Amino acid sequence: MKLLCVNAGSSSLKYQLFEMPEEKVLISGYIEKIGLEDSFWTTKVNGEKIKGAKYLKNHTEAVQVLLDELLEHNAVKSLDEIKGVGHRVLHGGEKYSDSVLIDDQVIADIEDLTKLGPLHHPGNLAGIRALKEVLPNVPMVAVFDTAFHQTMPKENYMYPVPYEWYLNYGVRKYGFHGTSHKYITVTMQEKLGKKDVNLIICHIGSGASISAVKAGKCFDTTMGITPLDGLMMGTRSGSIDPSILEYVCKESDMTITDVTNALNKKSGLLGISGFSDSRDVENAANNGDERAILALNMYNDRVAKYVADYFIELEGKVDAIVMTAGVGENGVVAREEILNRLKPLGVKVDKKANAEIASYKDKQEGIITSKSSSMPVYVVPTNEELMIIKDTYKFCEK
Repeated sequence: MKLLCVNAGSSSLKYQLFEMPEEKVLISGYIEKIGLEDSFWTTKVNGEKIKGAKYLKNHTEAVQVLLDELLEHNAVKSLDEIKGVGHRVLHGGEKYSDSVLIDDQVIADIEDLTKLGPLHHPGNLAGIRALKEVLPNVPMVAVFDTAFHQTMPKENYMYPVPYEWYLNYGVRKYGFHGTSHKYITVTMQEKLGKKDVNLIICHIGSGASISAVKAGKCFDTTMGITPLDGLMMGTRSGSIDPSILEYVCKESDMTITDVTNALNKKSGLLGISGFSDSRDVENAANNGDERAILALNMYNDRVAKYVADYFIELEGKVDAIVMTAGVGENGVVAREEILNRLKPLGVKVDKKANAEIASYKDKQEGIITSKSSSMPVYVVPTNEELMIIKDTYKFCEK
């Protein structure tokens, strides 16, 4: 069964075509700058990258490029071979705690939730509509970034603000990267041979979040009503004193929208060091750049603090800490720095094991702590696309 995984952004569209249940990727692609005259795309098939470019004025035209690429590279002989499409959708609010078949009501709900996902939902919806137009009889599944976190107890998802804000406006913590946290949870259940796993999952990259998983379900997570809350990230500030917003507005000619935009796109590693990519920050730090050194210390401190918080929330009963995503999978130095900050919890890094694991090395996953460590720390590559397709496959099997 051939199933298509789609992640549509405001001006981009990523896709992968899977053969299921073998979980084999047949072709993948990334279409960029949709709506701009210099639109282009990269298709990856049989290990080869093929580039293309032409003006794509909207997502409908981008979807046509996607389908043309599938046919041109013989990933499918006919579009009839596509038996299902899984769409990544940012926000499911309180309504969706799992993936769901897309119908008119689901589309209406995603539209309504655009107020909580204004940057992502227009692109998500454009991708859904464009594909429904060309594949009207193919089942489509919405896989929500927030769904996995909907098992949090109320004391962990409520903010200490007027209760009416929750009742009237839905102000609460929702959490994101849920598809990744779910994938890691399922993977660790298999690795540890138990369903009721207690985990601290560090999805740390340009976007970053940590979750506490208790008995196989999300118990707490760092991102909030939007992905801006929690950890310091590549361009996001993470948690700050909220009064900073009013103060900066008064002291400058910036509006609340300007300040929020700066907290999302000009803060984090970028705001402190001038670089948003952790590799560039590390290079600058190695050359003695004081702001880069400061940025890395701030980043690593915040990761360690949340891990320690969640260790306490899980009452010290932690089966494993898991590092995943860009920094988690590849940041050898960052991992060591973070784990060294966790020595008071009895965590002991194995420098040799840690140095051997990265996506660009022979070994991509494994344990990076010594046998005398109070708990194991795993590096496990995430695969959100596969998780989306696994959920889609469940519906298409039926």
